[in-house]
Formats: sequence, C-alpha cells, structure tokens
Amino acid sequence: MSERIRRFLEQQRPPTPCLVVDLEIIRQNYCNLREHLPLAQVFYAVKANPAADVVRMLASEGSSFDTASLPEIDLCLANGASAENISFGNTIKKERDIADAFGRGVRLFAIDSQEELHKIQRAAPGSRVYCRILVENTGAQWPLSRKFGCAVDMAADLLCEAQTLGLDPYGVSFHVGSQQTDLDQWDVALAKVAMLFSDLQDRGIELKAVNLGGGFPAHYQEDVEALPSYANAVMHAVTKHFGNRIPALMIEPGRSLVGDSGILQSEVVLVSRKAYDDERRWVFLDVGRFNGLAETMDEAIRYRLTTSRDGEETAPVILAGPTCDSVDILYDQANYCLPVTLQAGDKVEIHSTGAYTASYASINFNGFEPLKQYCI
Repeated sequence: MSERIRRFLEQQRPPTPCLVVDLEIIRQNYCNLREHLPLAQVFYAVKANPAADVVRMLASEGSSFDTASLPEIDLCLANGASAENISFGNTIKKERDIADAFGRGVRLFAIDSQEELHKIQRAAPGSRVYCRILVENTGAQWPLSRKFGCAVDMAADLLCEAQTLGLDPYGVSFHVGSQQTDLDQWDVALAKVAMLFSDLQDRGIELKAVNLGGGFPAHYQEDVEALPSYANAVMHAVTKHFGNRIPALMIEPGRSLVGDSGILQSEVVLVSRKAYDDERRWVFLDVGRFNGLAETMDEAIRYRLTTSRDGEETAPVILAGPTCDSVDILYDQANYCLPVTLQAGDKVEIHSTGAYTASYASINFNGFEPLKQYCI
C-alpha cells in the first residue's frame, strides 16, 4: 500500500467497500514502460480502469488509447486524447458506432472477420485496419483466446481484401492473454505474425505495424518477472523474427499500468461455520464478484490480502461476497488463511485492484451500489 493511499484511508475514512487508486503509481508505471520499450507506442486499454482521472493523466503523459466502444472513445476525447491517438480495438462493433467514431476523427480499427471489414469500408472509408490473429494463451491467468482473432490464412485474405476495398491494411495484432506468466508466448505469436508479413509481401502488400497487445502483469499472490524481463523477451522475439526491419510497434497495457495502483478496502460482514466440525470458517466481505471482483471467477486472479488483525494466528477460510447469489464465492480452493480473531467490522484490504474492478462492478445487484472509486 502506498503512503498516499494509507494517508487517504486514515484521514478520509471512506465507507467500504471502496477502491482507492494512486495516480502517481500509474504515471510511474507508464514511464517505466516507455523506458523499457521505447520503440512501442503505448495504447492504454481503457477498459482496465476507465476513470476520467486516469485517462486524463495518461493523456497528459502522451499515451494513446485502445478503446472498446464509442463511450470509451468519447471519454478519451473529453479528457485530452486526440482522435489520431485512438484505436477502436474491439473486433465486434456496430456499424453506426464505427461511423460515429469515424466522424470524431478515429482512423484506426481492428478486424477479425469479413463482415466487420465490410462495415468499416462502408462506415469509415479509407481508414487503417489491423487484423487480430488467434494465438495460444498458455501461461495466462486470464486467457483471451477463441472469442477474438482469426486464423492466419484468413487474416491474410482479409488484409488483401481491405486493400481492394480502399482501406489501408495497416498491420496485425494478437494478445497472448492477460496476466501472462510465460514470457515465451510473444515469441510463439510473433513467429506467426512474421509468416503473415512475408505472405502479404509476396501478395504485394507491405504491412506497417504489429500490435503486441497486452499481457504484462500486475502483482498478485504469485511472483512474476519484473518489467525489464518482459521487455527483453518481447524485443528479443521482435528482432528474432524481423531482424533490422522492425515494423511500427503498438502495445495495449491495461492491468500492468493500473493494477498495482489500487487498494480495495472492504469490511467483514460475517464470520461463520456451516457445521460444528467444519474445519474452515466462512468470511463474508461487503464486496464480492458482483461488486468488482469478477476476476475471482474460477479463482483465476488471486489477490493479496491484509487485515486489521495481521500478525495474529491464522487459519483456513472460505472467502465470499455479500450478495444472495451462490456463485458469489471468491476463494474456496485457493487455501487462503486469515486471522482466527477476525470478526464483523474488521477491515480487509485487497491489493492490486486498480484494474478490472470498478469497471466490472454491477449496478445495484441485490441493491448494492456500484463500487466507489477515489483517484488521488
């Protein structure tokens, strides 16, 4: 927990659950990324944390933005971003949203299907398009395969057709999966990308860019490599497959920029057992899957926890949220242990929750308000 967040919680005492985000941590993460990957243009994945304060600060630092919807585009434009630095990176878009984005000056669009290509040709003539390919997400704690991307041979045909339709076949994108822990996955993906570049060159098309996607991690329970190791792995793979003819590089960090900036402070609502001989207590918090912790699904993202009773004896628990829904269980199999003296009213801090929490929180499910976020 940063000193700035600690002071805010001690002095302001906001009601729980609440998310407190330290903008200086995000700023430093952005600067570190630019330092270690200077050849890559940073397109912040707005969906990770769409707070206006976050977008405004990153725009002031010179970041570009990866957007998933027209409202995200408008958010970026309203907070200092220029249209030429916005990518409409969702491969699933309504044609009228493409047209409206084009009207706002956006000229860079993602595709992975012929129908999407034709929408862009009609609604955003002359725009640059990049095609997302399918890659393996081995090693990712939050995989993003199957739903997005297409086979390499299909991507080649789509990019050729893009040129025929008067669009600019700008490049290729992929995503190795969020919270990727296997640094070799960029090499595996870039081998496919290089083959695609070569194929298109033989067909008379010079692609200009590679979008390396996201995948850089935040710091949860498990140790991960430091940013320089990721940057070295990425650039080694780029130079291995492209030599001295390195295309323009794009990256779409979200989790790695904002994840570690946030602390979600919650309160224990109830500690109970389901039977007299139950070896594990149930600890119910005032925040759960429907209040921002959606990434605990299948216990995929395992957050670090601290409590107001740390240092005392601990024992195994099942951790759950407050709603009347049986899936609102955060951790059952992950072997979490919490102090045996923990009781209703005690505080529990959930660390590295700056990404995919406030943006995942439901609106009034069971009457609970959306997760309140403070950017400091």
